[in-house]
Amino acid sequence: MSGRDFILSTIRRNLRRGPLPEDQAAMLRGRLQSHPRQLIPARSRLPRPEQVALFIANVEKEFGSVARLADLAAVPGAVADYLAQHNLPPAIVMAPHPELRAIPWSDRPLLRLHEGRAEGSDQVSLQHGFAAIAETGTLMLPAGPERPTTINLLADTALVFLRASRVVGAYEEAWDLLRAERHDALTGGFMPRNVMLVTGPSRTADIEQTLELGAHGPRRLHILLLDDDEAARTAA
Repeated sequence: MSGRDFILSTIRRNLRRGPLPEDQAAMLRGRLQSHPRQLIPARSRLPRPEQVALFIANVEKEFGSVARLADLAAVPGAVADYLAQHNLPPAIVMAPHPELRAIPWSDRPLLRLHEGRAEGSDQVSLQHGFAAIAETGTLMLPAGPERPTTINLLADTALVFLRASRVVGAYEEAWDLLRAERHDALTGGFMPRNVMLVTGPSRTADIEQTLELGAHGPRRLHILLLDDDEAARTAA
């Protein structure tokens, strides 16, 4: 028996309830497989250039920043410039993602990158963005060996590499991408154990309504946006 089956059987036993009747189980399976749409805000229904521009505007509204880059060769310089601007060390913990490995880091030999999970002592991290939602300026960061969750949480400054082609209008479209590439159990595949939706740096105003950045995670969020979408480039 799998861990999931054990947990569910324990819940049923405690509720004094057996397995669902087949008609109810079939109804639930159909509901999960159909992925019905919720209301999609009109603000996300835009041409591609305006959609990407909306994403950038919403990131900046939520205290994040974006550098738009023409190609992979521009990434190391943009990282070095950002670190220098904020007086940060050139040491970065990087997610072990193939696209991050393909960046020509040797062009900036002073940058010191090491792959793996972040530790509490890491000041700067570099994550790979799976997708982004224009309507709120939100990043979708599913957990996996190539995207350790600690990289999203522990470093004080979070850098995220994101392709413009992965910016979508609404949340439903981001989940569509995830389902297409990481299928759920009903279709024979699997979903990640954790999906983080990140909108700007960590912040809170719980104490005397004073905004404090970095309350529960990074105090800085900087997105390295690669212009790989020809349809969106006129927004640059």
